[in-house]
Amino acid sequence: MTSPVHASSRIPEAVHRRRWAILGVLMLSLLIVVLDNSILNVAIKTIATPAPVGLGATQSEIEWAINSYTLVFAGLLFTAGLVGDRLGRKKVLIGGTALFGIGSALAAESGSPAQLIAFRALMALGAAFVMPATLAVLMNVFEREEQPKAIGIWAGGVGLAIAIGPITGGALLDHFWWGSVFLINVPIVILALVLMAWLVPDSRDPKPGRLDPVGVVLSVVGLVLLVYGIIKGGELADFTDAKVLGTIVAGLAVLTGFVVFEKRSDHPSLDVTYFKNKVFSAAMSAIALVFFALMGVTFFGVFYTQSVRGYSPLESGVLMLPLAAAQLIFAPRARLLVDRFGYRATTTVGLLLVAATLAAFAAFEADTPIWLLEVVFFLMGTGMAHIMTPTSVVIMQALPREKAGSASALSNTFRQVGGALGIAVLGSVLATSYRNGIEGKLGMLPPGLRGTAGESIEATLGVAEKLGPQGKALVTPANDAFLHAMHVTALCGTGVALIGAVVTALFLPGRPPAGQEGEKEQELVAAAD
Repeated sequence: MTSPVHASSRIPEAVHRRRWAILGVLMLSLLIVVLDNSILNVAIKTIATPAPVGLGATQSEIEWAINSYTLVFAGLLFTAGLVGDRLGRKKVLIGGTALFGIGSALAAESGSPAQLIAFRALMALGAAFVMPATLAVLMNVFEREEQPKAIGIWAGGVGLAIAIGPITGGALLDHFWWGSVFLINVPIVILALVLMAWLVPDSRDPKPGRLDPVGVVLSVVGLVLLVYGIIKGGELADFTDAKVLGTIVAGLAVLTGFVVFEKRSDHPSLDVTYFKNKVFSAAMSAIALVFFALMGVTFFGVFYTQSVRGYSPLESGVLMLPLAAAQLIFAPRARLLVDRFGYRATTTVGLLLVAATLAAFAAFEADTPIWLLEVVFFLMGTGMAHIMTPTSVVIMQALPREKAGSASALSNTFRQVGGALGIAVLGSVLATSYRNGIEGKLGMLPPGLRGTAGESIEATLGVAEKLGPQGKALVTPANDAFLHAMHVTALCGTGVALIGAVVTALFLPGRPPAGQEGEKEQELVAAAD
């Protein structure tokens, strides 16, 4: 049974009738963007393996292969949202998807870590235009009362991509070369382009803002400097190094300048006045903090399952199924809990559940029963589903429909920046803790090999393999040092999730009295006033 179009609706009847098919196409475009990162997570170990199997990428190069994508993505989302509002969301969606496909094909043929990092940045350029357009189109084809349900299904699509990604990546790595994990994007892109051209309606903001090139440059430069400094500090295991401190301080200074410039600009890419609303700000903070914690955990989780536990890429992907399945099951249903208990309770409990599952990693050892890992992954996905859907609804309904591109861009920017900082900060904690734990065990190695072997568990095991029987003595110390580093990193992630829970408990709205949903919506819309 389809809901009728209201007399006051600005949605054409023909668009309203095919709204669910349009949502399916939007989820397909979302799939390729999320699929790429979830596939890459499984391929990290393979890419770190020396040629001809992989590229021999160091841990810092692996982090940059991930963060070159997230930084370009996050830095351009503001402008991408405005371009979609100005030129039309359908045009931007199609153009971004095509560019993502070209970048994927080039990344598959990378001959070095540097090339992979560059082509991943090109993929991000396309993805930056895809992501905000999907939610912006969604907000323009669904009536307000159906938007929470549609956003829940959209968020469930993230869970589907997380499920398909690791398994697809593992299967490809079992039968093909590492570049196949990027080449798989190309046929999906072609299918998505055909369906977009056929089904998706165009929409735009009748009063779009001007583009903000200065703001874009400041945000990208600031984020790159900050993340580079954090990653370099982890690589050196020394955050007091002058270059590390100088780069981090410079990044923070540029980002501060970005905020000041946006506040004074009459056409900002980031309208800081939105953040005067505590509800809006709390929802943004929750998204950023949960992705900070989860992306960092995903980064070390791959090395735990493959390097310490000895699972293949495909088996490692299958192990992540409970995480994805929980999101797929609960994300579309999270709105039911919001209706009963309110945004505050639903999101805060979700963050507490994520914090508890992160803390569980601090107790994992090399022989922990694998079913416990599966339970933890399922509970983590459950918690994440009850964070993403409510916060996405709050953010998307906080601004007028005409500004849907800007709202979507803000939501995805905070998600990506949180994830990038999570990988940088928690990855650096992992690297620093690992190096401190393994250094005393590398005395048997020639001086020239000690620095290389101490970079990561994969580097240590690679050196051990080259040494033959003599290298076997390094395997157990490497596993022990990694487990200790993982425990420290997991506890840091737990602390971040708990901070998020405090923020949502203090500032997100509760459940409105029956019959006062309109008042709740007015409260959220006040962010734009």
